[in-house]
Amino acid sequence: MAAKQMGGRRVAGVCRIVSGVTPGVGGTHPAHRRFRRVLRLCVPLVACVSLLSGCLAKPTLAATSDRLQVVTTTGILRDLVHNVGGDRVDVVSLVPDNGDPHTYEPSLRDARNVVYADVAFSNYAMLEEQSVVKTLDANLPDDAINVSLAEESVKYAAEVIPLVEDAGLDTVWLGLRAQGLGDQYGASRTSEVLLSATDATGPGNLFAYLTGTFGDTDVYFDSSDGFDASDGYKSDTMSLPADAHTHLSWAFTEPGVYTITLKGQLKVDDTSKPIDLGSATYTFAVGVNPAEADVTDAVVLDEGHADLTANLDEGRLEVRFDPEGGGEHTQHALDPDDVVIDVPAKALEEIPAGSQYAFLGHAGDQVYQLAQAVLGKHVHGEIDPHLWQNVRNAMAYVQLIRDTLIAADPAGARDYAANASAYLAELEATDAYVRDTIAAIPEANRYLVTTHDAFGYLADAYGIQVAGFVTPNPSAEESLSDRRRLTETVKTLHVPAVFLEPNLRARSSTLTQVAAEQGIQVCSIYGDTFDASVTSYVQMMRFNADSLRTCLSG
Repeated sequence: MAAKQMGGRRVAGVCRIVSGVTPGVGGTHPAHRRFRRVLRLCVPLVACVSLLSGCLAKPTLAATSDRLQVVTTTGILRDLVHNVGGDRVDVVSLVPDNGDPHTYEPSLRDARNVVYADVAFSNYAMLEEQSVVKTLDANLPDDAINVSLAEESVKYAAEVIPLVEDAGLDTVWLGLRAQGLGDQYGASRTSEVLLSATDATGPGNLFAYLTGTFGDTDVYFDSSDGFDASDGYKSDTMSLPADAHTHLSWAFTEPGVYTITLKGQLKVDDTSKPIDLGSATYTFAVGVNPAEADVTDAVVLDEGHADLTANLDEGRLEVRFDPEGGGEHTQHALDPDDVVIDVPAKALEEIPAGSQYAFLGHAGDQVYQLAQAVLGKHVHGEIDPHLWQNVRNAMAYVQLIRDTLIAADPAGARDYAANASAYLAELEATDAYVRDTIAAIPEANRYLVTTHDAFGYLADAYGIQVAGFVTPNPSAEESLSDRRRLTETVKTLHVPAVFLEPNLRARSSTLTQVAAEQGIQVCSIYGDTFDASVTSYVQMMRFNADSLRTCLSG
């Protein structure tokens, strides 16, 4: 009861700070500086107060403790730290078990934990939702150690692989991109690149929107209600981290030639003035011959993977294009004035039923659409962030964690080294177990079909081929093309089972229906998170190996 009362006072105090009535927080005492960091996140998170009992359910770090206070972004990292830190550390994760690090929105209690942390570990490589990273970086004490494991573990022999995407679309796959790191401006991983629509032309309305994993929609550009310069085009702006890109659906209500003008800005931090990155106008040929766009010697984008791009290094807007669709855009930078984006007649789709699509028009009406291709909020960089699916990469994480804890708590060096040594031996055995278990699967059956493209490292390290993952077209309720592609994959390869992550099972109707039609098993595999059944990293990797062997052996 005492802990709950203390937590209640903490929340109330923070929210009084937001309203400007809490006295005595303007000084330079470390505790005051910590509270001021919470201010940066309190307004969007204040709804947590009304759910206080739920917020208090998470473990918490302490303001005063004889143990090192450690916060991680995910439960997997929390488990690695626990095995190295032992009794010398208290460790909590921001993303709860069964949560999705790609989409999790932090709570006020999460921000409070960060305030008291001595050490923070994130995976990064843009695995986590940016609001998770901002909660970490904005509220961490100045003297705390902040480590991005995916990037820094390369020094410990972790092997990274590129994130290559191929949705197999028969139209261009069009997204938004922030190219470059913006080092010359002092940008960091919490900086924002803002892409704002300032004007649009065309015979109908133009929309750019994102469909989440639960079918909800976020509309980022909407020409139907104009563009308001008075508030900085706030309602027609999308934010990206530096050196990242995202997928969108683009919809057009009538055939013809359209244009949209975008303005790019870099917001280094919450207090600095945005830096101008220029503007550009992009042209679409919707249901008409691209020649009607009247662009001299136009480069017509009708396939592959393209992004409307803000180039931070050169301070301009451009188009980045990969004709193969994999997303490696560095070879192909195009001037927007020379490009026509083709939205062919075959892109005509019916508006699905559901209030989330009402902004497009009436259900059953037709719109021309370039599909989002990857369902869900999917902002990422060029490196596959799921390094831990190769146990040897997790071993590199452990060595980095060991050395970081020693740097933060030199008195515990012997304990941390001994714990890490014992855990590395356990991971060595786990790596051998996963390798031997998967090797026992008949080679002809070593194909993984799943919903989430999170297993590239598993495939690369242990001899499994990722044969397919579901990328539903969010404009079509039945996802017929995806169903057809998956069905052909399953039939051609004679796959005996498909695999679902337990926390994503409710979102995976396409894959489960294909499996039922083909009379094959639906088995479990763990990617980003634990649950009540699988509660540690070693258990997760051994479970995955056993599940693959059991279900793919035929």
